[in-house]
Amino acid sequence: MPNIASAKKRTRTTAKRTAVNHARKTRVRTYVRKVEEALAKGDRKGAESALRAAEPEIMRGVSKGVIHKNTGARKVSRLAKRVAKLPA
Repeated sequence: MPNIASAKKRTRTTAKRTAVNHARKTRVRTYVRKVEEALAKGDRKGAESALRAAEPEIMRGVSKGVIHKNTGARKVSRLAKRVAKLPA
C-alpha cells in the first residue's frame, strides 16, 4: 500500500484509466462482433453497415492507445476482405 501522497494519487489515477481503457476495448470488441455475426449470417448489407460502424471505432481504439496501430489496421483489413467476399 502506498504511503506517499503522489503514489496514492497514482493508484487512483491508474484505476480510473484502467476502467476507461477496459470500456474502450470492450466497445471495440462489440463492434467487431457485430460484423462477425453479420458475416456468419451471410448478410452482406448488414455486414457492410456494421463494418462502416466498426472501422472508426477500431481506429478510435488505436488513437487512444488501447490497441496497437498495426493490430487495428489488420483487423479492419481482414474484416473488409471477408465482407467483400460475400455474394451480393
